[in-house]
Amino acid sequence: MRWICLSLPIMAATVVSWAFCPESSIAQAPSATAYKETISGTKVAFEMLPIPGGKFAMGTADSETGRSPDEGPRHEVELKPFWMGKCEVTWDEFDAYWKSEDQPQVRGDEPAALKADAITRPTPAYADETFGHGRDDNPVICITHHTAMEYCRWLSRKTGKWYRLPTEAEWEYACRAGTTTAYSFGDDKAKLGEHAWFADNSEELAHKVGKKKPNPWGLHDMHGNVMEWCVDHYEKDAYARFAMGKLSVRPVLVPSEKRFSHVARGGSWADKPEFLRSGARRGSDKSWIRLDPQRPQSIWWLTSAEFVGFRIVRPADEQPELVNIRSKVTKQSP
Repeated sequence: MRWICLSLPIMAATVVSWAFCPESSIAQAPSATAYKETISGTKVAFEMLPIPGGKFAMGTADSETGRSPDEGPRHEVELKPFWMGKCEVTWDEFDAYWKSEDQPQVRGDEPAALKADAITRPTPAYADETFGHGRDDNPVICITHHTAMEYCRWLSRKTGKWYRLPTEAEWEYACRAGTTTAYSFGDDKAKLGEHAWFADNSEELAHKVGKKKPNPWGLHDMHGNVMEWCVDHYEKDAYARFAMGKLSVRPVLVPSEKRFSHVARGGSWADKPEFLRSGARRGSDKSWIRLDPQRPQSIWWLTSAEFVGFRIVRPADEQPELVNIRSKVTKQSP
């Protein structure tokens, strides 16, 4: 695992205008606009919203109600622009990958060493993979970090655009959407039901995406419904590694071959309000596969994690350590 970030003196908080680097090999666009993309060969579409670059205070204040020690210390972070999925990835989208056998044409910017790597897919689940939560327009659930990473690799080849999981910093920045409060709508958890599916209103089920109010940047279900994978490995003391008084540029804890632990954000349909806060963190662990009867246990499915899914991002200009990133997890991974 490697922490990757740059440290610069802190400047006054600002929002960087949405500008694309002309030399970027990952994404080129004449303007930063939302777009809708239909997955070729299907009728399935997803929407992507532009997220402006800027700086923000990552983490939570000591005084925030419900705060956990792994949410601090707060530190200043700078990010470049990216697009993010308006909603969580649904079963409709995931099935287009999982239930097909196609090998999409490799992207032109993939290095030669990766072009021969075929897309791999989950083995059949030993039980109903939805666990009764519903399928049409519902968020995909119970999938491992490895599975989400491989889906992104398939989608990147399928569309010719580079998609991946968000970094933890990108996720929190997009969730906050310019706010500094416990939730993107303020500090009053009594309003949470307008914005999220959680323990008090979910009836113990995940729900169709996009049915609650979006955050200020138009993103739905950033609080609740399902927790969302980030690309980063999880370490409870990760924030303590940042130099205080310095600006951290595009930090990420690059994943390794280890299966655990990875960051999951946003809280879920099963959680209490404090776990849905913008700065709340959680790391996956082996209890998420405790009911898996297979030996070795699946690297694709989480039989005891009906609460986790993901959403995707598309960077405008990818950071070097994440260019063409793919999962290193194998059946032999610890």
